[in-house]
Amino acid sequence: MTTPFPFTAVVGQDDLRLALLLNAVSPAVGGVLVRGEKGTAKSTAVRALSALLPAVAVVPGCRFSCDPAAPDPGCPDGPHEPGPGTGRPARMVELPVGASEDRLVGALDIERALAEGVKAFEPGLLADAHRGILYVDEVNLLHDHLVDLLLDAAAMGASYVEREGVSVRHAARFLLVGTMNPEEGELRPQLLDRFGLTVEVAASREPDQRVEVVRRRLAYDDDPAAFAARWAQEEAAVRQRIVAARELLPQVRLGDGALRQIAATCAAFEVDGMRADIVMARTATALAAWAGRTDVLAEDVRQAALLALPHRRRRNPFDAPGLDEDKLDETLEQFSGESPDDDPDPDGPDGPDGPDGPGGGGGQPAPDSGPQGDGAGDARPEAGEGGQPQPSGAREQSAVRAAEPFRTKVLSVPGIGEGAAGRRSRARTEHGRTTGSRRPRGALTKLHLAATVQAAAPHQRARGRSGPGLVVRRDDLRQATREGREGNLVLFVVDASGSMAARQRMSAVKGAVLSLLLDAYQRRDKVGLVTFRGSGAEVALPPTSSVDAAAARLESLPTGGRTPLAAGLLKAHEVLRVERLRDPARRALLVVVTDGRATGGPEPVALAGRAARLFAAGQVASVVVDCESGPVRLGLAGQLAGELGGTAVTLDELRADSIAGLVKGMQSGRAA
Repeated sequence: MTTPFPFTAVVGQDDLRLALLLNAVSPAVGGVLVRGEKGTAKSTAVRALSALLPAVAVVPGCRFSCDPAAPDPGCPDGPHEPGPGTGRPARMVELPVGASEDRLVGALDIERALAEGVKAFEPGLLADAHRGILYVDEVNLLHDHLVDLLLDAAAMGASYVEREGVSVRHAARFLLVGTMNPEEGELRPQLLDRFGLTVEVAASREPDQRVEVVRRRLAYDDDPAAFAARWAQEEAAVRQRIVAARELLPQVRLGDGALRQIAATCAAFEVDGMRADIVMARTATALAAWAGRTDVLAEDVRQAALLALPHRRRRNPFDAPGLDEDKLDETLEQFSGESPDDDPDPDGPDGPDGPDGPGGGGGQPAPDSGPQGDGAGDARPEAGEGGQPQPSGAREQSAVRAAEPFRTKVLSVPGIGEGAAGRRSRARTEHGRTTGSRRPRGALTKLHLAATVQAAAPHQRARGRSGPGLVVRRDDLRQATREGREGNLVLFVVDASGSMAARQRMSAVKGAVLSLLLDAYQRRDKVGLVTFRGSGAEVALPPTSSVDAAAARLESLPTGGRTPLAAGLLKAHEVLRVERLRDPARRALLVVVTDGRATGGPEPVALAGRAARLFAAGQVASVVVDCESGPVRLGLAGQLAGELGGTAVTLDELRADSIAGLVKGMQSGRAA
């Protein structure tokens, strides 16, 4: 067994370590979500925590870790008689991103269930994690159906397995810890809210601290056991402090004044629901116990807010997480007089110069408030091709802000795919409505009971059946085929040329693309962004699950220059070709945002038509968002849609019910 990196040897990352320790003191806090860039010791710190947790007492031989003092009356291995238990270290169970449903919740032996009528159940990871830690690395990449199962287990404290009339239930109370890189996509709001605390981590910019990180890591890699031995005393001290804080926790008093501060803070920041108030109360109580106090102070409430509220304030994936600390301090000060334990003197311990100063709060750093330009002075005139003056509107303009996003109708890919689970286009998936059956290829995952019985029934006499049980063999088993929804690759090709450069017009265009990006986030799509202007095209964002990264690139997109439409289409065709090799099951939806004009180079219109026909030949579903405006319309975007084999929709129609027939239009356009 490998020696884990010591928790106390992690350099810096004070907020991360504090959040993990608070959950070790009080698992009721609800877990931790660690957000940050790669290489910031997220996984290292989480894996090191398990070595600090006190041992747990379990019923001997119970696969579900029942507490001998209060065994679960519904345990599948029970019933258990109260009695002395055996101690074992607390477990940290890792849930792989690509795990199957059976691996997470457990699996039933279908053959024995049908033939013998027994509940032969093999526990899954939820059973292993009971009374321990369930760790999900890259939790934002977890499949939706596994997220749903996690939500159910976290809400009920139990896991239910229902298969063809056979039910198994067991306790599943665990500390949920997830790590993620926001660049790879955001979490669903339902799962985000299930994490009690959240922490933003980043690599230090201090050379001395970075040197110490490298020094310790090299020492650990050279001799893990010796390195761990050097930190054994510090590890033992923290372990002892956790035990002491757990014993003190029931004695901590959460006064009415602190409760009013908690409620006022949650109301001031307009968080949804009441979970934030409960989490803040539990966190503040754990902070007091960790500090060796029996009273919750204002500094505990402040620190609890910094850990429990940032991820609950996000209304959409484009909102930056974080908390306005000035507003937080004002709210706490306003309600500080409500608590008899607080000093009303503004210069007292809870005043501006109190323990919330440097080293006192240890909360999240405020968002970078350094000087930021608005881009107004960044624009430079762009020279025309061949040194010729450019036409009016062709000069590069600074980026304009996007208009407010709006709800769009669904743009779907025709046909039935087999891509990753999502919410956009029809697909054959592991989850959804049952449409038929087939012989299983590999392990059986979803039994089609009627088809299995039908396959086994004609052979009962030949198999010597004499009792009520059905004699089932492996050849009789049938896999259920199901139809659900898949996520697609939505590739945006955005015209940023001079013909689109009117500020009001480009603002509306960006607002429309932002709306489609928000829709892609909700439907679990991958997105990519190609822009074209001037003399060529570029991949502003390679295909990714991070739609907020696409929104950031879109927001900073300048405009101006000629309209190399063909270059944009060819660049998009290359992106799709490469992505098809990487992820062949994921189908693409091409969204071209343009007025249809093509300028620059010899025969730009003909070249754009030839590039468009490449997508039609490859049967790539496409939509052209027609941005042409004014009383005189040339209809060039509609012509482009015809060349692509797709359909065209105006910016106004993107909001309207007329998009309901868009899929039919795509199919009829392709047939034409």
